[in-house]
Amino acid sequence: MTEKEYGKMVQAMSPKSPMWKDCLNAFWIGGLICLLGQVAMNGYLALGLGKTMASTATCMSLITLSALLTGFSIYDDIAKYAGAGTLVPITGFANAVVAPAIEFKTEGFVLGVGAKMFTIAGPVIVYGVSASVVYGFIYWITTLF
Repeated sequence: MTEKEYGKMVQAMSPKSPMWKDCLNAFWIGGLICLLGQVAMNGYLALGLGKTMASTATCMSLITLSALLTGFSIYDDIAKYAGAGTLVPITGFANAVVAPAIEFKTEGFVLGVGAKMFTIAGPVIVYGVSASVVYGFIYWITTLF
């Protein structure tokens, strides 16, 4: 069997993906997550928090909600339906940190939860910290002159 024949066989046997339906679901679920964030932000502003504190409280609320939904296996059900719509950065990142930690809980807190929690998040955290140090150094150098 040639590579071309194999490719045709795989394409014939693969289930067809309803791309437009998947895109629409990702769009409206992602939009709902963003709307939830905006409603939370407006609520915190209405409670009298300043813009910076309201933004922080909104981020914390979305992370907490995402972690809880992941812990109760609800976030995965939503992700199966919404696909990429659940990858809105803050909720998707919280899910990516919590899911491996829950999965490896049976291995103990240090080797399981503690180590696997940063499997996905670790490189992002390392890059974020490293980049902020480099950017801060560049900013510091440019303000000296």
